[in-house]
Amino acid sequence: MINPTLYEVHDPRFNALIVGSAKLEELYSSCRWAEGPVWFNDSNSLLWSDIPNQKMLRWVPDGGVSVFRSPSNFTNGNTRDREGRLVTCEHGTRRVTRTEIDGTITVLADSYLGKRLNSPNDVVVHSNGSIWFSDPTYGILSDYEGYKAEPEQPSRNVYRLDPATGEISAVVTDFLQPNGLVFSPDESLLYIADSGASHMDGAPRHIRVFDVEDGRMLSNGRVFAHIDNGIPDGMRVDVAGNLWSSAADGVHCFGSDGVLLGKIKVPQTVANLTFGGTRRNRLFITATQSLYSIYVTIAGAQRP
Repeated sequence: MINPTLYEVHDPRFNALIVGSAKLEELYSSCRWAEGPVWFNDSNSLLWSDIPNQKMLRWVPDGGVSVFRSPSNFTNGNTRDREGRLVTCEHGTRRVTRTEIDGTITVLADSYLGKRLNSPNDVVVHSNGSIWFSDPTYGILSDYEGYKAEPEQPSRNVYRLDPATGEISAVVTDFLQPNGLVFSPDESLLYIADSGASHMDGAPRHIRVFDVEDGRMLSNGRVFAHIDNGIPDGMRVDVAGNLWSSAADGVHCFGSDGVLLGKIKVPQTVANLTFGGTRRNRLFITATQSLYSIYVTIAGAQRP
C-alpha cells in the first residue's frame, strides 16, 4: 500500500520508483538552512552545508553527526570532481573552491571579466573534468547567508570552468536566479533551475533544459517543468533519466518527458537532495532545519 501522507502519485510510473513501506527518516534537526548534500561512498558518509550557521556537517551511519568545517564561509552547494575531491560554492567569499586530499583549499573561481562573482550557489562536474556552477545573488542579498553587497556582475549566470586552464566562460546569461543544476545520465542535457520567484511575485519557478554541445556549450534552451509548490532548488537524476527536484512541499519527481510523476512529502521546505548509500538508492534530503533520508527503488546516476 502507498502511504498517502508520504507520497502523491501523479503518474503510474512513480509507483515503480518508490518503496511503499519506506519511512522518511529524520537524521538530524539542528540546522538553520540545510543545503548542498554530497555523498562519499568511499568513506560511507554524507557532507552537507548549514549556511547561516557557517558549518559543514558530516553524517555517518551508526556514527551520528559531526562538524566537518567551521567556519565554512557560508558554504552552499557541494559536489565531487572526477578525482573524488570536494568542490564547494561559498557565499561568504563569493568563490568556488576545491578541497585537496591533504585538506588544503584551492580557489577555482572568484571573478569573471575582472569583477567579483555574485555568490556561487550550486555546482556539478562533467566527465571531461569541467566544473559548471550557478551564480545567483542570494548570498549577497543580506547578512544571513553571506555578506550583503551590490552585485558586480550585470547578470546572474551559469559558468563553465576548465580547471586545467582556469578559463571561465558564461554558458547561460538570461536567468533571473539560476540555482540547482544537474546533467542527464549521458550528459547530453543540462537541467538548470530558475528560482526567481523566491523574491519576486510572478517570476520563474521552473526548470529549463539545454542541449550540451561537445561538453563545452549549451544550446536549445527550453522549459522542462514547472514547480507547483514553492520553487525549484537542488536537483538530481536517476539512472533512468528521471529528475528529482526540491520544492516547498517535498521532493518532486519528473519523467524525462517533463511529466510530474509524483511527490515525496516532507514536513519542511526542501532545499536540496542527493542519492547515496552503498547502492545509491537512498535519497538524502536537506530541508530547512533537518537532514532526512528515504529509500527508493532506483539508483542515482553514477557520479564520482
